[in-house]
Amino acid sequence: MQENVLEEKPTRRRFLMIFVLFIGIAVAFVDRVNVSVLAANDPFLMEMGIKGQPVQIGLMMSAFLAVYGLANITLAPLGDLIGPRKMMCICIVLMLISIFLSGIATTFMVLIIGRMILGIGEGMYYPQQSVYVRHWIPVQERGRANASWIIGQSVAPAIAMPLLTAIIAHYGWRANFYLCFVLTLIPLWLFWFHTTDKPQQSKKVNKAELTYIEAGMEEKQDNTNDKEKLSLIHRLKIISKNPHYWFLVVWYMCLQFNYWGLVSWIPAYLKVAKGFSWAEMGWIASLPFIVNIFTKAINGFINDKIGRCAPLLLVSMILGTFFMYTTTAIAGKYPSAICLALAVGFNSMATSSAWTLLQGLVPSKVLSTAGGTMNGISTGFSALSPVIIGFFISLFGSYDSGLYCLVAAGLLAICVSSFLTIKKY
Repeated sequence: MQENVLEEKPTRRRFLMIFVLFIGIAVAFVDRVNVSVLAANDPFLMEMGIKGQPVQIGLMMSAFLAVYGLANITLAPLGDLIGPRKMMCICIVLMLISIFLSGIATTFMVLIIGRMILGIGEGMYYPQQSVYVRHWIPVQERGRANASWIIGQSVAPAIAMPLLTAIIAHYGWRANFYLCFVLTLIPLWLFWFHTTDKPQQSKKVNKAELTYIEAGMEEKQDNTNDKEKLSLIHRLKIISKNPHYWFLVVWYMCLQFNYWGLVSWIPAYLKVAKGFSWAEMGWIASLPFIVNIFTKAINGFINDKIGRCAPLLLVSMILGTFFMYTTTAIAGKYPSAICLALAVGFNSMATSSAWTLLQGLVPSKVLSTAGGTMNGISTGFSALSPVIIGFFISLFGSYDSGLYCLVAAGLLAICVSSFLTIKKY
């Protein structure tokens, strides 16, 4: 009997967990970026009363990001207390409420309220992904595992931009939200019925896979029992004493500032500044995220190969910042669109490396708090980006002027990641 146990082939339940995380984040990002397409849709802008008002258009994303960042810091730590599965499901229910409210909105203020509710739900949601990876994935597989679910952030807008453009063109802008509502039911079903907080709780994980997972986990990083429920103050004290964690936070702030600035304005930039038609804008707007799928996949593979994260953070920002500047400097709409695609592709290439580094920097018991704090501060900072770009567009009458702010953030990220690279992270 014991020989059968020893020869038992390991199950692969952990890979299903990563697939569920991929679906969850992909749907969440469709829910986030759908207003980017609406920002280039004249019937929507006129009905909401914001046609020709770039600051208000930027507010559609900034209102979401501001609340999203606050929810990361104040509410995401609840995941350390109730577990990621229950937390994920609560978040998705809030997302469904927000999408429904946005779909029936008749005024701009109702739409903004819907976006703020979405910010609460997704703000609590995002850090739980990292908790799942920490519990389920051994160290030697985390680079690829994090890249696999984070790729969902690129797959979603790559598909959503042309799809939503076509749906809005044929059925009107409200159909955009109806589709998102149906899609958001999928991860709710997956998380509730097909996941557990830890592999030890799953009846679908056999002893061989459980042994493999446990053998690949880190040594305990402190003397506190993992089952002990720490107070929020205690958890914050643990992460506050780690200076390298805060360098990572600064890098992630710059990444988020640039990413959401670009994502919020790509459709409008291509349509208004570069002269692409509505039909062209849909598929051209998806190109940056298609590039990003490949850069993130390659990054995850290299991350596990070299066993280090910081060099990838550095390379990502050097290339992303270079192509961001080139987007404004190069002539011709198609070369500029290609540079924009490369800017987005390289700028967020190392997102998975940032989360892999985080999972090694802090103890498991405070990971939801650390992840929520990092993502919350970064996203709160990035909430300024769409409005700042809108302000510069309004002030100088040029879409290119707003991109220079993003170049400056990229330079700061290069400095921070250089320090972490020198420290051999």
